[in-house]
Amino acid sequence: MEQSHEFAVDGNAVAGPLSEIFAFDVTSVQVNCNHCGATNPFAEEIAYVGGPGTVLRCADCASVVGRFVKTPDSVWLDLSGSASWRIGTSQ
Repeated sequence: MEQSHEFAVDGNAVAGPLSEIFAFDVTSVQVNCNHCGATNPFAEEIAYVGGPGTVLRCADCASVVGRFVKTPDSVWLDLSGSASWRIGTSQ
């Protein structure tokens, strides 16, 4: 499926809102796409931030790897398009 990236930004645009949820820098997360198997840094994924929520797409195949919506009393996360998120830890 061909996607237009005219209104897209990179994953860095989502880092601020997600910092309210996660206690680590999400830009350093390695996201593994459930569709094509590619692994990319979160910051390099394709982010669509203009709607009522944010859609994060794989930088390789443009499949949805995550969706994030903030409501007045909740944050909704759908990461079903991601096979995994690898979060580095400092030793």
